[in-house]
Amino acid sequence: MIQQLKAALDDDRGVSPVIGVILMVAITVILAAVIGTFVLGLGDSLEQAPQAQLNAEADSGGNLSISHNGGDPIAAGDIRVTVENESDDFTNSTFSISDGEFSVGDSFEIDSGNISTNGDTQVQVIHVPSDSIILDTEVTFP
Repeated sequence: MIQQLKAALDDDRGVSPVIGVILMVAITVILAAVIGTFVLGLGDSLEQAPQAQLNAEADSGGNLSISHNGGDPIAAGDIRVTVENESDDFTNSTFSISDGEFSVGDSFEIDSGNISTNGDTQVQVIHVPSDSIILDTEVTFP
């Protein structure tokens, strides 16, 4: 009787099918999750920032000019300009571009009446849908 009990405890015949079933269920669950992600479009929800070369300059009249020197066009409504210096903070989210997009060769100005022209001024151009900074520079008004 002791030998029969010992033989039953040493029997490994049922282990292999159990491990096989567990592995098959795990692979099925992983495949279902990957396929479900692509079918539902969850992988496409990330917005990428446009690749554009922008430049900011201050002119002698105290105006700030931002120009598009190369890269992707940007929809005018997708741009937010933030201007900061020691004396005040100013955010300009609206400006007019003739065709509704900011493309190579275009520029726009922010009137000096809206910003303080004392000292160094930090300028950021932000692509709103992706919340990415396209331009981050410092300008000095003459």
